[in-house]
Amino acid sequence: MSRYLSSGKPPMGWNSYDYYDTAVTEQEVRANAEYMAHNLKEYGWEYIVVDIQWYAHNAGTRRQECQYIPFGQVEIDQYSRLWPCPDRFPSSVGGHGFKPLADYIHGLGLKFGIHIMRGVPRIAAHNRMKIWGTDRTADGISNPYSICSWNPDMYGVNPEAEGAQAYYDSIFQLYAQWGVDFIKCDDICRMDAASAKEEIRMLHEAINKSGRQMVLSLSPGPARLKEAWHYETYANMWRITDDFWDDWNLLKQMFERCEHWQNHVGQGKYPDCDMLPVGVLGKGFGEERLTRFTREEQITMMSLWCIFRSPLMIGAELTKLDEWTKTLLTNPDVLALLSDDCKAFQLARDGKHCIWHSSNPKSGFHYLAAFNLLEEEREIVISAGMLGKEAWNGICFTELWTGDTFTNSSKDLVLKVSGHGARICRYEET
Repeated sequence: MSRYLSSGKPPMGWNSYDYYDTAVTEQEVRANAEYMAHNLKEYGWEYIVVDIQWYAHNAGTRRQECQYIPFGQVEIDQYSRLWPCPDRFPSSVGGHGFKPLADYIHGLGLKFGIHIMRGVPRIAAHNRMKIWGTDRTADGISNPYSICSWNPDMYGVNPEAEGAQAYYDSIFQLYAQWGVDFIKCDDICRMDAASAKEEIRMLHEAINKSGRQMVLSLSPGPARLKEAWHYETYANMWRITDDFWDDWNLLKQMFERCEHWQNHVGQGKYPDCDMLPVGVLGKGFGEERLTRFTREEQITMMSLWCIFRSPLMIGAELTKLDEWTKTLLTNPDVLALLSDDCKAFQLARDGKHCIWHSSNPKSGFHYLAAFNLLEEEREIVISAGMLGKEAWNGICFTELWTGDTFTNSSKDLVLKVSGHGARICRYEET
């Protein structure tokens, strides 16, 4: 297991990608951190993650042409290690790196994370730059045939090359000095490259050597179910989907993905449903807009992510959150489903609906979640026999999104659920 002291639940935080794409600045990161500290921290939100290309000069300036500028200028030291672009992260100037920003975020009572790409900067290999602590150079540990299909910045490492592990050790030692708490490594989870599986283990080893506790998150998905043991052993989060956006068809697909991965959720190891595209999104993509999800669909997404116990990463610009979205993200009864004490599993799924059950033996609470996969409002029947019971009558339920309490008077539990909506009912055994 990567050096990660579990807080008793999956990681919860904010990631810059859905709003800023590649172009987030230090000032914007600080503003979102301040919002989280003042408005969300008390509910368990704590990670502030700077996503892709924080090292790139001119990031986002050719967005209509390409997301990542081919062979663009990057900030890099003499030991092949990428550093924050000083134009966007001015506190990094003078060899400080991300430490001043991390210190500021820690001062707010939060934790700091960054995105990295699998491998070695291609510019380091081309220029035969040194690897810290060794006599090896970047060209000797890189594989020029191992290139990400969508990002031009890196070569994969050759795990068998002398100095390859030393390179990963060196960057994580640097991140530990900066005070990084969370690493999202990209171009690795679905193992497109032949070396990716071994590079996951190398990342794990480098974190352990760094002496600092860090969450290791792997992207993009879908993760390979047959490699579940490998993910569980060497990482804390792994994406079970490709990039998730505000599209009902993508959300509907997540029910099958969660079904496949439900038995692999445990303390410190979490299959990851990806970002929560709520609120205001898309500025860095050239289209600032509200989420395309309806309110009912957002409730469905939040309900599934929580009962499945996925990590939660908000994609919105936090300073522009409306009150309804803030309420969606801060429902303490729903967030309680994330607890490592909860054990959840799917009871039923077809093209019309999905039903999940969760229980927390420490609190004594049980939960039933009903999801309507159709557009029109309908009744969903949860039979007592699904859980080996004779009847639900006489059981007192509390619906977590509305707070309504009712005593069921029939053998089965019948819930009226809005189109594309969800209801979560909590009860205690009698």
